[in-house]
Amino acid sequence: MPHATAADGVKLYYEETGSGIPIIFSHEFAGDYRSWEAQMRFFSRRYRCITYSSRGYPNSDIPEDQNAYSQNHFRDDLIAVLDHLGIEKAHIVGLSMGAYSAVQVGLSYPERVRSLVLAAVGSGSEPDRVADFRQHSAETAQRFFTEGSAALAKTYGQGPTRVQFMNKDPRGFAEFSQWFAEHSNIGAGNTMRGFQGGRASLWDYGAELEKMPHPTLIVVGDEDEGCIRPSLYLKRRIPASGLVMFPKTGHCVSQEEPDLFNRSLVEFYTQVGTGNWPARDPRAEKVPMPGLPE
Repeated sequence: MPHATAADGVKLYYEETGSGIPIIFSHEFAGDYRSWEAQMRFFSRRYRCITYSSRGYPNSDIPEDQNAYSQNHFRDDLIAVLDHLGIEKAHIVGLSMGAYSAVQVGLSYPERVRSLVLAAVGSGSEPDRVADFRQHSAETAQRFFTEGSAALAKTYGQGPTRVQFMNKDPRGFAEFSQWFAEHSNIGAGNTMRGFQGGRASLWDYGAELEKMPHPTLIVVGDEDEGCIRPSLYLKRRIPASGLVMFPKTGHCVSQEEPDLFNRSLVEFYTQVGTGNWPARDPRAEKVPMPGLPE
C-alpha cells in the first residue's frame, strides 16, 4: 500500500488517480480517505486527485501517544503527502477537521496552496462555545477509549447535523457508518482529545486570515448550525473568499450532497483558473452582524 512519511516518522496512507493540476482532499473526524470517493471519481477526469487518511485512521499509522495528534501534526501531514508526491502547489479541499487543517496550511505554507475549499468548518470555534466544545471533546475521547468506535458510531453518526444524510441517502449513510465503526479506538480517541479538543479557535487567527491571499470557497449546510457562524466569520476575514450554503443540508456536505458539492467546486475552479475570483471589492461594505463577533 502506498504511504507518505510524516516528519515524525508516521506513515500516511494515500490514493491518487487522474492527471493534471492536483487536488488534495482532507477528511473530517468521522471520515477517512474513503469519504472522498464521489469527488475522486468526478474530478479525476480533469485533475490529479489525492485522498489520504490522517494519522490514527485506516490505513495510516496509529501513534499511541496523544502528543502526536496536535493541530500542527495534522497540518504538516498534508504537506508531507504533497512532498512525497513531488507536488509543489495544489488545490486543497477539506471537510470539518480537514478544513481546519486546510486553513492552517494556508496560513503556514501559503506557497503550497492554489486555492482552498473549506467545507463544514469551525465547529466549536465561536468564542462563547470554545470551553464547552473542549470539555465535550475530552468526554467523547474517553468514550472512544472505553466503548470503542463501533459503539459510538451508532450515536455520534446520528447526531443533529447528520440525520439529514441518513434521511436523504440511507445507503450512503450506512456505508459512512460502517467505515466510521471500523476506526481505531486509540486513533479516534487521541484525535478527539489532542486535535479536536486542543485546537485553537479560528477567531484567534483574525489578523492572519485577513492577509491570506488564496481564492477560497466556504461551503456550509443550512442545518449545520455549529458551522454557520464560523463560515460567516471566515467569509468576512478572508479577502478572496466566497460562501455557498446548501439547503436542507447538515454537516457532511460532500457526501450528503455530492452532486451539488462537485458542481460548486467546478464553478469555483473555473473562475479561479480564468482569474475571475478576485478579492472582495472594498466598496462592498461589511455591515455589523448581530451575534457575530468581529
